[in-house]
This record gives sequence, structure tokens and C-alpha cells, in this order.
Amino acid sequence: MKRTAVAASTAALLLPLSACGGSAEAGSGSTVTVTVGYQSRTINTVTAGTLLRSLGSFEKQLNSLHDGHTYKVDWQDYATGAPITAQMTAGKVDIGSMGDFPLLLNAARGKQLGRPTRLVSVTGYNLRGGLNTVVTAPGSKLTSLQDLKGKKVSTSVGSAADGTLVRALQRVGIDPDKGISKLNQQPAVGASALSSGGVDALSQFVAWPGLLAYQGKAKALYDGAQLNLPTFHGVTAREDFAKQHPAVLEAFLKAQAKATDYLNAHPVAAAEKVAKATGLPAEVVYLYNGAHGIATFDPAVKPQLVSVLKQDVSVLKAAKLTGDIDVDSFVDDQYVKKALGASYARRLIATPAPAASEVWPKGSEKTVSFKSAKELLVYVGGHQGGIRAAYVPDATTGTLWFADKAVWVADGNQLLPFVTPATAQAYIAAHGGARTVSYREALERAS
Repeated sequence: MKRTAVAASTAALLLPLSACGGSAEAGSGSTVTVTVGYQSRTINTVTAGTLLRSLGSFEKQLNSLHDGHTYKVDWQDYATGAPITAQMTAGKVDIGSMGDFPLLLNAARGKQLGRPTRLVSVTGYNLRGGLNTVVTAPGSKLTSLQDLKGKKVSTSVGSAADGTLVRALQRVGIDPDKGISKLNQQPAVGASALSSGGVDALSQFVAWPGLLAYQGKAKALYDGAQLNLPTFHGVTAREDFAKQHPAVLEAFLKAQAKATDYLNAHPVAAAEKVAKATGLPAEVVYLYNGAHGIATFDPAVKPQLVSVLKQDVSVLKAAKLTGDIDVDSFVDDQYVKKALGASYARRLIATPAPAASEVWPKGSEKTVSFKSAKELLVYVGGHQGGIRAAYVPDATTGTLWFADKAVWVADGNQLLPFVTPATAQAYIAAHGGARTVSYREALERAS
């Protein structure tokens, strides 16, 4: 029998549990269905979801197994990690991708229900925490995290963005339970609440903060990189599935590695593919997934990511979302090590690309990089009307942001960008004579 792999599209959002597809344990005869739960718009998981699917890499790997089975891939798209966990513990999803805090909830829930799961690889990460951002409305008078005291803040409880919010508030002396009015909302609901004035701020994960800023519907209040704690998304698999179908899981991880290499080698093309599949602006996708984007992609399970995962447990316990979690038993990199072979050791020690300013010219299939933000401003000033997007890294955290949405500071001959007013003011306080300037003035000064 000819081996084929068919990608089945499933509109799984909001479907009841019984309506979702089966798993690799299902199927008659020699047909095996592999069900993958992913988050198409959580774009630092694209190497295990959106981009992987568009490239057809997993199906190609399954076709090469030559084990007498015909494989069918059922892709199920979700807005957050929680429903993926629910489907995994029900035995209806075999492989899923989600953020660090949801991964821990996945581990806890799987153990509780006798359906243990394992963290088998990483998708996108940021070693400082820049994947999560707190934003406010464009006209908001809030300028720092301290201003959130007594305010309404929307987030998705148990998400990576909620973890960032909790830690950030604690650092400035605000009780995350009593010091603010926290609303537990899906990202899209929270975004609408921010636009309507229903909440004062929104703490969310990629790509929501960048999307809202790009659309002019929000401005950054807190850059998660200020925590200087890694944040990441990863791939989790049901333990029983991994043991019953190790070759299938390894095929997935090989395909993920190919998708990762494609993204790193062709960041603009990858951003366009993800944009087409999700409806997100390619300019927003590139902010996170570009050559110098906020997210770095590598499937290796780096020790510093496992370390921060252990630290995250205390945050979830304090919120009474879970009890103790044995992170060491949850992390299982044996499959990705086997899938990647000799390259795994190299990937394990690889470091993120250095921060850099970039311009995406209109009509171009590649970007132009600059050594300094001022050089970028000179280029932008000389190509008015010819710029699709311009990106600059925060002068202190390195988090990439849209140049026209950044807070600019003039310090002598230097023109420095910052993601938030707070990081800009911290710099000004330490550098006499420095002051904020508008984006237009920054362009004029650079010319």
C-alpha cells in the first residue's frame, strides 16, 4: 500500500470535547491518525504548528517511515494552551505546543488524571522574557507598572503572560491578587476590553501586544524582558503516545527541526507564510520571528529554560493553580536528541542572534540591518514612503519594537529607542542631559 500523509484541517476552537478528532491510537487497519494541537496565532510556536503545517514537513517525514502504515495528520487549532491540555488528558490530542506556564499545568493535569505528558522540545524562546508585554490604550496616562495599582488588568490566568504580570507586580511591591483587579480573559476578549475602555491594561503573550501596537490600538507599558528571566514555548507529548509511537514522535521532531532551519534561513518568507495562514500582518510576525526578532527558535531543551521552569512552579502554587510539579520527570529530551543526532549538542549551546535594527523595504524579499538605531533613522529618512516596517531594539533590554512606536531618547549625538516610557525614563535618570523626543524629531536629528 502506498504510504500517504494527509493534513486534515480542523476548526477546533470552541468545539466540545466529544467533537474533536481521535489520536494515534485510533484508526482501522494500517491507518494511523496523529492529532496535533497547536496555536496558529501564538507565533513563537510556528515551528511546531503554523509554519510546520504550511511546509508539509511532518507529513513528508511520516511518508519516509516505511513501516507499513498510512498516516493521517489531524491539525487542531486553539487560542491558548489550556484546551490543548484538556484534549491531551482526554486522549484526543497526541502532540501539543504551548507556553512555559501552560506546560507546567499540562504536566500537573496529566499526572492528576493518569495521562502523563512530557516536554519533548522547545519552539521559540527569549532569554530575558521579552515574549510577554503589558500594554495600555494609546491615550492612557499610565506610564509605569506602579500606575496599575487599583486598576483593571486583563490577562489569561495560568498563561505565560499572567506569570510575567504576577512577577512584575511583585517586584514593584504590588500584590498581584489584591493590588489590582484582574480579569481572566481570552486574548481577543482582553484586546476588545482594552479598546472599549473596559480595562486599563492588558498583559498578553505573542503576538497580541505587537499586533495591537502595530494597529495603533495600544502602547507598551511594561517590557517582559525587564524581568531578565527566560520565557519560552515548547512541545509536549502524551507519554503513552511517545512510548507506543516513538518513530512518529521522532518524525515530528525532525520535521520541527527542518521548519526551524527554514525559519532561520528564510525569515521573511517564513513570516509571509505564517501571515497568510493566520491573517496576522507579516510585519507583526517578523517583529517576533525575524532574523533579530524577539523570539529565538531552536528545538534543543536548554538547561536555563528548564531552570526557569522550576522557578515558575512557585508562581502557579501561590496562585493555587497547581501543587508541586516534578519538572525533572516532566522534561524528556531523549526523543529530540535521537531525532537530531549529532546536531543536538551544537543546538544546545547555540545563542540568540545579537540585537540589531532592521528595515523591511516595500517590495523586498529581504530586510536591511544596521549597527545602530541612528543609522536606521538615516535610512528611513532617506526612503520616505518606501518602508514596509522598521524595527529597533530597546537600548537596555534588547527587545525589538516598531521604530515608530518606540519611545526615543536623545543623549548628545545618540538617538536611543525604548519599548516603554519606564525604561526610557530610567535611562534619562541615569544620564544627565538626556531627554525624550518624538519619532519625527528623532528622524530630523538623524538626517
